[in-house]
Amino acid sequence: MSTWWEIQALCDPAAEDLVSWRLEEFGCKGTASERKEFGVLVRGYLPQTQAELLDLSALALRLKQDALCAGVAVPGVQWQMIDEEDWSSSWKQYWHPQEVGDRLLINPAWLPVPAEGDRIVLQLDPGVAFGTGAHATTQLCLEALEMRIEGPSDITIADIGCGSGILSIAALLLGAKQAYAVDTDPLTIDSTNASRELNGIAPERLIVELGSLDHLTQMLPAPVDGFVCNILAEVILDLIPGFGAIAKPSTWGVLSGILLDQVKPIADSLEANGWIVATLWRRQDWCCLNIRRS
Repeated sequence: MSTWWEIQALCDPAAEDLVSWRLEEFGCKGTASERKEFGVLVRGYLPQTQAELLDLSALALRLKQDALCAGVAVPGVQWQMIDEEDWSSSWKQYWHPQEVGDRLLINPAWLPVPAEGDRIVLQLDPGVAFGTGAHATTQLCLEALEMRIEGPSDITIADIGCGSGILSIAALLLGAKQAYAVDTDPLTIDSTNASRELNGIAPERLIVELGSLDHLTQMLPAPVDGFVCNILAEVILDLIPGFGAIAKPSTWGVLSGILLDQVKPIADSLEANGWIVATLWRRQDWCCLNIRRS
């Protein structure tokens, strides 16, 4: 049985997203937030083999620097080792059904589906993959998809860095006909397929494979109508020159995982590669760019 690090950071509510982002960048495979009397307790989990004590000390230092740069209180950080069974159950108890946008409800798979309400229910058990719908970046992407897909259609989308598969599955539940998803982490392929089964989506409607944008271009029978990319800004910058290979003149894109001060270099690169930012949505320090061909 594998063991995991549980990293706990007690932070100012204003720093919650920043702490979650830093933990995910560090390699945590899931984060959970819990409101406390004195702030927000953010927990992150990663396999014990992926970090030494020295790495955890460096992480605590980064969290301190992040807080000082953002002008918020320095979080209190501690860590412990737990067994795999403990980690999967310990973060689940803090995760509840969540309404996103006007039409979606993200429902943890271990809870019954709400009987009332007219929202589209997306069942999720992300396991060790990123994407529970709780993070601002994921919510912004879901809201963007809701705006683009207004019911059953012939829309085909691509999901670059699919994580738990939440964005692909949301697009299909909202009415897209077909989704193609890629991720460079083998764990996410299993997680996306499990999410697809949970939501009763036929395998041929969601094709998920290991790889990045270059592999996606080989998977696609034709350019897509739209694509989503919710990963770190540095990775998005590397991918931008390749977006044209999966696009036609009418193709739109949704990019997130971008902090406010990272928008300009991304917008400049998009412009240089034949794209324009149609709208910029912001939540806390995070931005979501809705882009189209220029």
